[in-house]
Amino acid sequence: MKYANENRLIVHLNNEPIYDIVLTESFEGLSQELLALGCENKKLCIVSDSNVAPIYLEEIKSLISGCCRQVTAYVIPAGEENKNLDTVRGVYEHLIQNKYDRKDYLIALGGGVVGDLCGFTAATYLRGIGFIQIPTTLLSQVDSSIGGKTGVDFDSYKNMVGAFHMPKLVYTNVSVLKTLPFEQFSNGMGEVIKHGLIRDKEYYEWILNNKEKIIVRDPEICRKLVYGSNLIKREVVEIDPTEQNERATLNFGHTLGHAVEKLMNLSILHGHCVALGALAALRICKNRGLVSAEQVECYRKTMEFFKMPMNVSGLEKHEVIAATKNDKKMEAGVIKFILLDEIGHAYIDKTVSEEEMEQALSAIMV
Repeated sequence: MKYANENRLIVHLNNEPIYDIVLTESFEGLSQELLALGCENKKLCIVSDSNVAPIYLEEIKSLISGCCRQVTAYVIPAGEENKNLDTVRGVYEHLIQNKYDRKDYLIALGGGVVGDLCGFTAATYLRGIGFIQIPTTLLSQVDSSIGGKTGVDFDSYKNMVGAFHMPKLVYTNVSVLKTLPFEQFSNGMGEVIKHGLIRDKEYYEWILNNKEKIIVRDPEICRKLVYGSNLIKREVVEIDPTEQNERATLNFGHTLGHAVEKLMNLSILHGHCVALGALAALRICKNRGLVSAEQVECYRKTMEFFKMPMNVSGLEKHEVIAATKNDKKMEAGVIKFILLDEIGHAYIDKTVSEEEMEQALSAIMV
């Protein structure tokens, strides 16, 4: 796989370097990275959640306390249901009470919920302050920590309130994956596999050929896995940072997946919903003659191997289709559906009919 032994990626916008993605196997280099950002005279607020904070918060505070002016922490309750404006309000109050200014930084220590919420808070506090991502789940390491999409849910509408706000640094310690609950690791694999499907057939085939090592979380294989997904995400973000066109291909599986996630009241993990949505989208691709039945079955077996849910029950197809019309990916009343014209290449399609969606949902609904 390309450049699999690298440990740093630089994200560029308009050919200018914006931030580094550091891949490592410990937190020991974090203070050096913060000093390189000029944090000596800044205050740093670590935002974490009730699952991650007991494991890593004190270690991080200890490591960085000597390279900045002051460190505080704000811990939110864990869970997608807490990714909302009420929680953001609590972070605002902490920042105001501790007199954080525009030069100071937020640090997101946790998974995608923490990263999205912390990033949105940074984007909107004092019209924007810097923030750093320290992702601790596979899903956040390969996807949500990169690219500057921040946001919170509004009622049952996922990421309906948000902003584009690039981090100053993404510091990824892949060793944390060893202790990640398997369900959360499987959750991340939903997005990992999607990356190969939409943009890199070689990477997709590498995942298939190394799935036994991946599932036992071999450290070197995990680093290559994260790096491979980071390469893809970086490439797409650099082409289209604010999702005007190309970046929308990252939403493969999300149209129907988000609808299922919403209707199931977030009881199915995000990456698993994306995987289910991708399976349905592949059914549309097969029906249009773009991919083969064998390729769809290969993907389905890969989902099964990583113990992802293979179907969803208790919903009606018309409910799921109706829910897609409330998705933020709508454009002038038309759904921007992401399809594959071959494995490794995605495109935006605005012609997917309700009948096609209904047929595709047969692949994932019982």
